[in-house]
Amino acid sequence: MTLYRQSVRGFSAVEQHLADLLSEELQIRTGRRPSAAEKLSWQRSIPALRADLLAAGLDDVEMLVEYQLPLTSKRADVVLVGQHPAGGPSYLVVELKQWSHAEQFEDSDALVRLEQYGWRPVTHPALQVQDYCDYLLDFTAVLADVPTSLAGVAYLHNATDAGVQDLFALPSTPTSRVFTGQRRGEFQQYLRTRFAPGESGARYADHLLASRIASSKQLLAVAAEEVQQRELFTLLDEQRDAYHYVLHAVERARRANTKTAVIVSGGPGSGKSVIALSLLGELSRQGRSVMHATGSRSFTQTLRKVAGRRARRVQKLFQYFNSFMAVEANELDALILDEAHRIRETSANRWTKAEFRTGRPQVEELLDAARVPVFLLDEYQVVRPGEQGTVQDIEAHAAARGMEVCKIDLNDQFRCGGSEEYVRWVTSLLGLEPGGPTPWVGDPHFEVHVVDSPGAMEAYLEARHREGYGARMAAGYCWPWSDPRPDGSLVPDVQIGDWRRPWNLKGDRSIGGAPAAALWATDPAGFAQVGCVYTAQGFEYDYAGVIIGSDLVWRDGRWVSVRRANRDPDFRNAKRVSDEDFDRLVRNVYKVLLTRGMRGVAIYSTDEPTRRHLRELAEVRAGVALVT
Repeated sequence: MTLYRQSVRGFSAVEQHLADLLSEELQIRTGRRPSAAEKLSWQRSIPALRADLLAAGLDDVEMLVEYQLPLTSKRADVVLVGQHPAGGPSYLVVELKQWSHAEQFEDSDALVRLEQYGWRPVTHPALQVQDYCDYLLDFTAVLADVPTSLAGVAYLHNATDAGVQDLFALPSTPTSRVFTGQRRGEFQQYLRTRFAPGESGARYADHLLASRIASSKQLLAVAAEEVQQRELFTLLDEQRDAYHYVLHAVERARRANTKTAVIVSGGPGSGKSVIALSLLGELSRQGRSVMHATGSRSFTQTLRKVAGRRARRVQKLFQYFNSFMAVEANELDALILDEAHRIRETSANRWTKAEFRTGRPQVEELLDAARVPVFLLDEYQVVRPGEQGTVQDIEAHAAARGMEVCKIDLNDQFRCGGSEEYVRWVTSLLGLEPGGPTPWVGDPHFEVHVVDSPGAMEAYLEARHREGYGARMAAGYCWPWSDPRPDGSLVPDVQIGDWRRPWNLKGDRSIGGAPAAALWATDPAGFAQVGCVYTAQGFEYDYAGVIIGSDLVWRDGRWVSVRRANRDPDFRNAKRVSDEDFDRLVRNVYKVLLTRGMRGVAIYSTDEPTRRHLRELAEVRAGVALVT
C-alpha cells in the first residue's frame, strides 16, 4: 500500500537516488513510469519535508511515501507515523505542493487556480487532504477505532504567505491545515505537537499497513440516502474538482445569467456515477431545479427503484436523454447526464409525436435544457450504432451556442478494487490503445482468473456468491435470445458444450422468478441468468464472469472480429454499421463487460486459440489463479 517506507533517519541512505528508487518501485508494482511532475516532487518535496522533521528532532518518525488509499488507485504523498506526545499512535497525512503562487477561483471557497495548471480550477489543497483523511477513516479500521489519531496538512514548501494568501481564507480543521515555506518554524512546532521525539513509529506503521479494510460503499446500496438525505461518498481529487466546479457554475449561472457545459470523462470505475448522484443530492438539498438522465433503461429504472425508494418525488428526478424534446430553454439549473457516451443522433423514435420529429440533434436539446448541463462519459463505452457522446462532439455543439466549456478528466479507478493496472491491462489487451496486449503484472487488490470452461467460471462465481459477494456472468451477443416459454421458464440459449444457461429477460416484467431486464444486475435472482452489455453497462458487482464469444478471436498475433458470429440485431445492417465500426464496437462491448467487477474477474473464451493467448499473458503473473 506504500511505494517506500523508511524512518526519517533511515532516509539519509537513499535520499540522493530516491526518485530513481520510487520510479523503479512504481514500474514494478503498476507497470507504468512516473510522470515528470511526479519525479520532480520526489526530488524536491520529500527532502524538504524530511529536513523539517530532522529540524524538529523527529528522526524516528516513519515516512510512508506514496501511500495508496484503500480500494482506489489514489495515493497520498506521505503519511507520517509516530507516537503522540500524550501516548498512543499518531498519523499525519501530508499533501506536498511545489506551488509558489495560487489564487481563489472567482468567489469559490473550494476552488483555486494557478498558472502551472493553465489557470484551470482545482480543489483547495486543504480540502484535498481533508478528503484523504475522511476516506481513510471510512475504510481503515485501525484509524476508525481512534479517529483523533489522524490529522492532515497541505505543505506548500516553496510558497510565501503573500503568494498564496487566498488559501488562508478557508478555516483550518485538524485534517485540513495549510503551511507555507515562510511558516517553516510554525510547521516544525506543529509536528512536535503530533509526534514525540525519540519514540519509534515503526509498530504503529505496522498496524496501519496491516489494518483490516472496510467494505466499499457500493453506489446503489446507499443511493437513496445519498440523494434524499446527506452526502455519503468521499470524493477525491478530480472527482472533488468536478463536484465543486459544477456547484460553483450553478451558483454563477443563477447570479450572472450565464451558461456553462461541464464534460467529465473517465474510464470504468473512475467515479462518474458517484459524482452524478452526489451532485443530484446536493443541488436538490439546495433547492435547485435539477434532473438526472441516462440513455440506459436498465440504469435509470434501477436508480428510480433504489434512489427513489419510498419517495415518488425523487423517482421523477431520473429521466432519459430523450425526455427533453419539449422543455423550455434553461428550464433547469442543472442537468446531470450520466453515461453520456450513449447520447443518440436524435431523440425521435417510433413513438415520438410528429410535432417533435424535427431532426434536431439530441445533444442540442440537452445543452439547451439547463444553464449547466453536466456530461459524464467514457468514449470507450460506445457500444451501439448511433451513439455519439464524445468530448469533441459535445464541445463543438456547445461552442456553436457560445457556451463556456469546462473539461475534467478522471484518471483513476474506484471500481475494480482501485486497480488502475487491471483497467489499463484490459484496454491494451483489446487493442483500444497503442502497444497491444501486455502480460498481466498482477495486483493484490484484484483477482484475474483465466478459466477453461464456463462451468469453472460459474463455480468460481458461486463460491464468491455464497461468501456474500455480488457476482454476475455476462457474455458477448453470440447466441440466439428466445422469449420465455408459455409456462414461464427461460430458454437456455447460451449453450457451450453441455453447459446451458438462459439470457436475462428482455422485458420489464419478472417472469419465472427471474428479475426484469433492468434489475438483472442488482436483484439477487439475476445470478442465474447470463447478462449482456445492455444490462451490465453502468453497473458494478464484486466479481464478474465474462464469456468472450466467437465474434472476437485471436489469430496470427492480432484480434479478428467475426461479424457472422454476432447475433446483435443492431449490428446486422452492413450499410449502417461498417466492418470497421463493428470491429471497434465489439471491442468496446468486451471492455465494458470485463470492467464491471470490483474485486475480481473470471474470463472464458469459446475459442481455444484465444484461451491459449489469454493464458500466455496471465499464467505466470502474481495475483492470478488459473481455474480449470
